[in-house]
Amino acid sequence: STYYFKKGVEEKDAKRYQVASKYFGEAIQLNPSYTVAYMENGYTNLEMRKIDEAKQNFTRAYELDPGNDAALKELVELNYNYRHFQKAIDLAQKCRNCPNAEKVIAMSYYQLEDYAKAEQKLLVLLENNPIDAEITYITGRNYLEMGLEQKALPYYVKAVQLDETRSNWLFELGLIYYNNNDFKNAVVYFNKAAGKGFVQNNDFNENLGFAYLYSG
Repeated sequence: STYYFKKGVEEKDAKRYQVASKYFGEAIQLNPSYTVAYMENGYTNLEMRKIDEAKQNFTRAYELDPGNDAALKELVELNYNYRHFQKAIDLAQKCRNCPNAEKVIAMSYYQLEDYAKAEQKLLVLLENNPIDAEITYITGRNYLEMGLEQKALPYYVKAVQLDETRSNWLFELGLIYYNNNDFKNAVVYFNKAAGKGFVQNNDFNENLGFAYLYSG
């Protein structure tokens, strides 16, 4: 099995992923407990965009070695990216060395519409890294989903200061101002959103037109 594993690594390093995966499979067949072969096969399958196969590889590696944080990290990311949010939370809570574990947990709670739990996690993340534009935006969006526009506003303002390229963030900030009768700022941020490529459909033009009208 060691021979096939080494051949797999050589082929993987040469970016011949199909061949590499075949060798890793041979190594695993000879030694079904070959944890590192499952890991390497998982990474190889990721390179080939074979997500289900990669997930199976990392799951088996984790089952064989529950202390394998590398496998756990991959499973956390895969479950989050494929919208298995509760599973992502469960796995992230077990991962001692996953740098994004708390972020994944916070974002997963938001996606699951558990806004109270999301709020707690998001605020801790911002305390540790106040210049994370995405977390700042999601915190604002989380308050918006809770119906707390005034709480959302400063987070939106800061998010677009940290990252001026997100047209949907700019548009949503414009809507917050619009809904709170601050039409001058609504005009500013609607136009900024358009300048960054936000689609100017009928609804957008109607909002912008009324904002201009009411702003005097």
